Amino acid sequence: MHSNKKLLDRAKLYLILDTQVLDHGFLLEVLKGSVRGGVDIVQLRDKKSSAKEILGFCRKVLKETRHQIPFIVNDRADLALISGADGLHVGQEDIDCPAARKMMGPDKIIGVSCQNLASALKAQAEGADYIGFGSVFKTQTKPDREAMDQDLLRQVVRRIKVPVFPIGGIGRKNIGELIPLGVTRVAVCRDILLAKDAAKAAKELKKNLRG
Repeated sequence: MHSNKKLLDRAKLYLILDTQVLDHGFLLEVLKGSVRGGVDIVQLRDKKSSAKEILGFCRKVLKETRHQIPFIVNDRADLALISGADGLHVGQEDIDCPAARKMMGPDKIIGVSCQNLASALKAQAEGADYIGFGSVFKTQTKPDREAMDQDLLRQVVRRIKVPVFPIGGIGRKNIGELIPLGVTRVAVCRDILLAKDAAKAAKELKKNLRG
């Protein structure tokens, strides 16, 4: 098995598999295509399925990613542990990073959602392996959240030493706006999930993240 942390350090394109967008069956097909397209890390965001359904889907994802591509579970530390996922992602309203680390252990990846520099610095100080930072643009996932000041994103990318994955409304049409800010990694949801060809969408996004 590859070191989770080494795979994370190299990761450029982070795919969010969101059941608010597609059901498990379609998400699995998108995952297969996006893996061919070069996606580097995958997260399941599932706010509506039962624990049994989520666990079953996690096991299907892990058969595809085989720990060669880190698989992260959003929110559900219990299901991340039971399924053998590679890590856990938590938001500001979830368990904090030290508690997540205590539950998951030293070798798993812990990611934290942040919306400002102070929370990103705090998460880094508490041992987060990466930061999900957004919403960068308006997004259907968080419709009540305004797009952020791009100068804030520039500051975070410059000051945070762990990997930063900007998130929120990012796709092939606007990813070019982020590169001058120092962005070398992104998290993407709908632009891959709803693409006619997930592999092609992933490849096109990845091309923007060279360097």
